[in-house]
Amino acid sequence: MRLLKVVGIVICVLALGSFAVAAEKNMGIRDTYKVTFEVPTRVGTALLPAGDYVIRHTMQGTDHIMVFQRSKSPEVKVKCTLVPLGQKAEVNQKIYKQNAANERVLEELVFRGDTAKHVF
Repeated sequence: MRLLKVVGIVICVLALGSFAVAAEKNMGIRDTYKVTFEVPTRVGTALLPAGDYVIRHTMQGTDHIMVFQRSKSPEVKVKCTLVPLGQKAEVNQKIYKQNAANERVLEELVFRGDTAKHVF
């Protein structure tokens, strides 16, 4: 009888985990991306050097976090907001503004095939 309870609990935990993963996938975004910054770019409070980055979209509680990783450099974590696009993005887009220090500041990332954009 005890074995049945343990098996039942394990099945419930696995099912809940599957629902959580499915919910993440239903947001219309992928887990990893690649992006190139041609010039140093401010993302959140960090100034990222120009270069190629792998970006992972993760969750910390209810917060969406983009983790920027450049080869042999420390990772940079930045909170983002997902904004629905209404349809799948047809092209990749990086949307910037200039700050008072004349730095390029990343405001939005849109990735081809996603149905939501990342707003910083």
